[in-house]
Amino acid sequence: MSEPTIVDTKPVVMELEPGDYWWCSCGNSGNQPFCDGAHKGTEFTPVKFTIEEKKTVALCLCKKTDGQPFCDGTHSSL
Repeated sequence: MSEPTIVDTKPVVMELEPGDYWWCSCGNSGNQPFCDGAHKGTEFTPVKFTIEEKKTVALCLCKKTDGQPFCDGTHSSL
């Protein structure tokens, strides 16, 4: 299995409105942390997640989290 590109060693914290989102799992998107289709031709696929009500989230940018798409602190060991 290929390794994803590490975008940053800390999460991006943002407030999201209710709706569906597609998190970039490959690290190659120019629209981090969201997918822009840059994974095409790789084994990676974006991760769909749904926000039910407006809230602040920490989205993983190291791409190593076990709780995709949310940061679980894995970046602290990189």
